[in-house]
Amino acid sequence: MTGMLWGNVMGISKLIAGTVAVAALTGLALAGFAQAQATDDQPHPGKAVYDQNCAACHNAPPAGDRAPPVASLRKMSAQTITAALTTGVMKAIGDGLDRRQLRDVVSYLAAPEGPVGTAWLDDNRCADSTVDLSAAPAQIGFGVDHDNSRRMSAAQAGLSTQDLTKLEVAWSFVMPRTSGLRGQGVVVGSTVFYPAGQAGYVIALDARTGCVKWATPGGVRASLAYGRLGKAGPWAVVGGDGAGKLTAFDAKTGKVVWSVDPRHDKTVPLSGSPIFAGDKIIVPISAIDVANSMRPNFACCKAHGAVALLNAADGKLLWTWHTMPDAQPLGRKNSMGVEMYGPSGAPIWSSPSVDLKAGVVYTATGENTSPPATDTSDSLVAIDLATGKRKWVFQALANDVWNMACPTGTPGGGRAPGPNCFFAGEGSVLRDHDFGGGPVIWRGKGKTLLLGGQKSGDVWALDTAGRKVWRQTFGKGSALGGVHWGLAADAKRVYAPIADPNIPEPDNAAGLYAIDVASGKVAWSWRAKADCEGGRKARVVTCDGKFGLSAPPLVIDGAVVAGGLDGRLYVFEAATGKLLATHDTAVPFQGVNKLAGAGGSIDAAGPFAGAGMLFVGSGYGSFGQQAGNVLVAYRPKAK
Repeated sequence: MTGMLWGNVMGISKLIAGTVAVAALTGLALAGFAQAQATDDQPHPGKAVYDQNCAACHNAPPAGDRAPPVASLRKMSAQTITAALTTGVMKAIGDGLDRRQLRDVVSYLAAPEGPVGTAWLDDNRCADSTVDLSAAPAQIGFGVDHDNSRRMSAAQAGLSTQDLTKLEVAWSFVMPRTSGLRGQGVVVGSTVFYPAGQAGYVIALDARTGCVKWATPGGVRASLAYGRLGKAGPWAVVGGDGAGKLTAFDAKTGKVVWSVDPRHDKTVPLSGSPIFAGDKIIVPISAIDVANSMRPNFACCKAHGAVALLNAADGKLLWTWHTMPDAQPLGRKNSMGVEMYGPSGAPIWSSPSVDLKAGVVYTATGENTSPPATDTSDSLVAIDLATGKRKWVFQALANDVWNMACPTGTPGGGRAPGPNCFFAGEGSVLRDHDFGGGPVIWRGKGKTLLLGGQKSGDVWALDTAGRKVWRQTFGKGSALGGVHWGLAADAKRVYAPIADPNIPEPDNAAGLYAIDVASGKVAWSWRAKADCEGGRKARVVTCDGKFGLSAPPLVIDGAVVAGGLDGRLYVFEAATGKLLATHDTAVPFQGVNKLAGAGGSIDAAGPFAGAGMLFVGSGYGSFGQQAGNVLVAYRPKAK
């Protein structure tokens, strides 16, 4: 371990204190891995734990279900599974296990791992680790700018449309103990800042070579934001983790400047990306009960979404806007005799947008997870930046009360409702048609509109008072279909990716759609098709059903870049939809950090660019998709 890395470890001792339990349990799982293996005459002790607590959801999940099949779990690391059971989406299950049961089920499921250390970082250190922050950032976060446009000029990206037609892999960086890359990086000058969440680090890489400038322990799970920590503070990258901490890392050194917990509910992770607003930071807050509800004896449901405003200099909380009041007992019990609570839900999964001149924050929400239904679920919301008070709410779908104990749609049309879907048949539409991506502020032709994409397959345009201007619908949507993680827009068009995994024809609308924003008319469309030829079926086992576009696209110059659930990366001409280039990221890679890895599904985090390079995180093992662990860097081919 180098001196810098050791210094960073010492500097974040307080940060990791709250995750000692997770680390200890992971250590137990790893240490006990060999001794817990099955023998010829004795079954693995974790099998009984799995059969009792996990098999019902993971043995044979129906097409389109959120639960990954057991085959996908077996590709995950012990660290990933342990984190899911102790601080993540499976915490409700993990809370019902003792330490031995947790160790046993992790060792039963987890992929075998080699020695874990820091060689993957230390052996790829840059000879010159200087981080030059004199240039303007290529993007300030997930949405590129305050408008969430995901639009870059050729100068910002260092890439022209022509450059994007002739890309080649420049380098790849492989993350150990990783089954999915959920967060997006930012580029400043010649440095890429990247959240290697499951690998347990935030890293700064040289954009041209992939060598490591600094690496700081910190399991940031969402995309990074870049900005200054107060008027006189350092420039920093900021991101949230699965334990609910928001951490600011000095961009020059990687040193932790502050780490705070901005949540109103201490049971939820930070899923969406923060965004700087002057000397403040806007933080979206999600909720985890949508998954906790799968456990029959869980008291469903209490958690709800929120937006918090922090002082950038020190992380001090200034205000919190809640999507609803705190849940109260409903005076009824589920079929297991457990007290039920509500209202709950309307989590915020995505990065907000902010109009600094008007002083307005725009955010998007998910479904309710228990009744009574609120007017803030499945909505686009305007919040006063100065006060945190709600200005208006536009609800796209009312009465969408749903959690993972429920079927999607009318009861009887799929699996039977579980105990915590106690409200099935009582008026809920049971759709899970939330807004997974944040709103886009579009400015053009003398008007300002707010654009939002919904998992129903709808794209909405509102005026700044929250009134509908137009609506376009692509397909019928689903819990993981429609517009999943967001849109991109330029001066003329908004680009809507449609995921629609495992939806049969003729209802499948997977592809990319361009809408003229001023008129609301479809400018062009491109339909995605399955491609399992040339050995792809062996590399991407779900290629025949999951081939749509779920991650948000990126506009660069006159091109649109989008990633598919089957690992393909596409480059389109923005004006016409002409397909200019395709790259397959679901292939083996040998990283510059001397690790072998493989790409997989592209989801949640879209492509990003800067310093004349295009970057994409390939691999997303959630929802039964193809796991992977590679950050791939592309450059234009030399003439």
